[in-house]
Amino acid sequence: MAMNIRPLYDRIVVKRIEEPKESMSGSIIIPDTAKEKPQLAEVVAVGKGRRLEDGKLIALEVQVGDQILFGKYAGNEVPKSFGDEYLILREDEILGVLESGNGSAKKSKAS
Repeated sequence: MAMNIRPLYDRIVVKRIEEPKESMSGSIIIPDTAKEKPQLAEVVAVGKGRRLEDGKLIALEVQVGDQILFGKYAGNEVPKSFGDEYLILREDEILGVLESGNGSAKKSKAS
């Protein structure tokens, strides 16, 4: 099902990225309801930007496709009737954008 939400101003829509399943060597099984939700997400849609008091619009730093890290209690969940589990965040609730490791690998080989 395609998502049809257009975020306004400095808000973004993200889809949580599930962390890989942990292999367990013990016999304790933690139910999915007791596990913490991942704080890693992929940006699905971005608003136009933040509007200043003088009316100017500042574009957001994140783009569709970026992988971000956000706070545990950040954002608002979108009803599941839209399909997958989406979250709407303000740009200032984002803790960081994950960069690909390609640039750092090239630098370390050159040294």
